[in-house]
Amino acid sequence: MIANLTEPQRGHLAMLGFSALVAGSFSLGGMSAGFIEPEVLNAVRFVVAGAVMALAAWLTGGMSRSVWVAPWRYFVLAGLFVFYFVTMFEGLKTAEPVSMAAVFTLNPALSAMFGYVLIRQITTARMALAIVIGGIGALWVIFRGDPDLAMRFEIGRGEMIYFWGCIAHALYAPLVRVFSRGEPALAFTAGVLIAGALILCLWAGPGLVAADWANMPNIVWVTIFYTAIAATGLTFLAVRYAALRLPAAKVMAYTYLVPSWVILWELAMGRTVPTAMVLPGVALTVLALVMLLKDEEPQVASA
Repeated sequence: MIANLTEPQRGHLAMLGFSALVAGSFSLGGMSAGFIEPEVLNAVRFVVAGAVMALAAWLTGGMSRSVWVAPWRYFVLAGLFVFYFVTMFEGLKTAEPVSMAAVFTLNPALSAMFGYVLIRQITTARMALAIVIGGIGALWVIFRGDPDLAMRFEIGRGEMIYFWGCIAHALYAPLVRVFSRGEPALAFTAGVLIAGALILCLWAGPGLVAADWANMPNIVWVTIFYTAIAATGLTFLAVRYAALRLPAAKVMAYTYLVPSWVILWELAMGRTVPTAMVLPGVALTVLALVMLLKDEEPQVASA
């Protein structure tokens, strides 16, 4: 069946998988957040992900000496990445996964802002409208569909912590284009992950030593390896695959599916899901996705 799909359709399928895998991070992270400190979990996760990505880059012949020119670039990007993931798992200590996923859908708006400031990327009128609609949907979910909470602008501590991480995540995307010097994608990502592993190991050093690894709950290990392999390695490959077959706006659009996937993950795990009051907000994020997918841009050549 997949063999009969067009190249753009395969790109859409890859991004559908991306959004589902990213959503799993929120559900698993919510289950493990109370057992391990965010910086400790992410230190191990970055070591595993960096090793896997470096091996993949080496096996494909991309790990040349030129990759390590100006290594400071990787540490700047890794600092943003590290901040994002630590705030994500810190936020999951008190916030619901669906609400956190809704905050994540604010990334397109933040990315559009940073993209214009740093590299003068122009957002089309349709994209701007879709981003606004998606943002309204995200706020609806964050405030749980309660007008009183919205009027008082009562945002949970976890959501607020994670929002600052999303700012770092949004800044990461345009800076990748600024700092890239034509390195192979696998090698460049390996450099960022290795730098992130070094930062986190220094930051979480005492916690890494003090952690009772022998008695760590299984859910922690599942989360570490899931986020390292599936939510880092596979999602990166999905984005790269799709970016060669779809316009950037259409790749970015799949961010809006994450809250819906998180609800499905929560149901599959037998956990409590939000009330029906959040469903209109989820519907608005899906509408934003549809609008972005219809945006008219030149087709990207496949490779």
